[in-house]
Amino acid sequence: MRQIVLDTETTGLDPDDGHRLVEIAGVEIANRQLTGSHLHLYVNPGRDSDPEALAVHGLTTQFLADYPPVEDVIDQIIQYVSGAEVIIHNAPFDTKFLNAEFVRFGYKPFTDYCGKITDSLVHARELHPGKRNNLDALCDRYGISNEHRVLHGALLDSELLADVWLAMTRGQESLLMSFGGSNENQTDDTEHLSFDASSLPVIYASEHDLTEHKHYLDNLSASNKAPTLWTTLEQKD
Repeated sequence: MRQIVLDTETTGLDPDDGHRLVEIAGVEIANRQLTGSHLHLYVNPGRDSDPEALAVHGLTTQFLADYPPVEDVIDQIIQYVSGAEVIIHNAPFDTKFLNAEFVRFGYKPFTDYCGKITDSLVHARELHPGKRNNLDALCDRYGISNEHRVLHGALLDSELLADVWLAMTRGQESLLMSFGGSNENQTDDTEHLSFDASSLPVIYASEHDLTEHKHYLDNLSASNKAPTLWTTLEQKD
């Protein structure tokens, strides 16, 4: 399935309050490679942005006045995302706006045109629980430069998120490698690999190790005023 990493900018926080899209952008990934295909659209929302939103994206009413309204580019958006897995950071925010815009002009919800919606924020939280997982924090964590990111922009943010997504989902794809020789005929089928545990050396604890271990257990028992589980099990044996 094609993957599209997508981002939007808006006039405010909630379409239910009359807020609109001002920018949408996406970049395409195929076979875990950026293809160079991208979508980038500014749209005229027909209203001002809230001051807080304007401080984030910097897209003024005057700048957006020369761009088409969103209804003029919906078909272009559908063509770009159709059938793809669409990856969005904090997907409920963006999809709520996109769904509202599509339905407003007589289309099915945006999500109906996508093969799948994946929330990269959810994925990041699963990988890094208890840590900051906004885009800036993830760029720092994965060594992706975002020094040129002064304001939020949908195209720049989607490009950064694509790099982050590829880093987050890299997993252990390079764990099994060919040691010497060509890997031209290497496949993903690893059933031919075998492991003989009998070939591993057996290293026993030395007398010094055993003495130190007993000393540690004695101190632990004295501290807890009770024998350790290890000592209890040894006595049973």
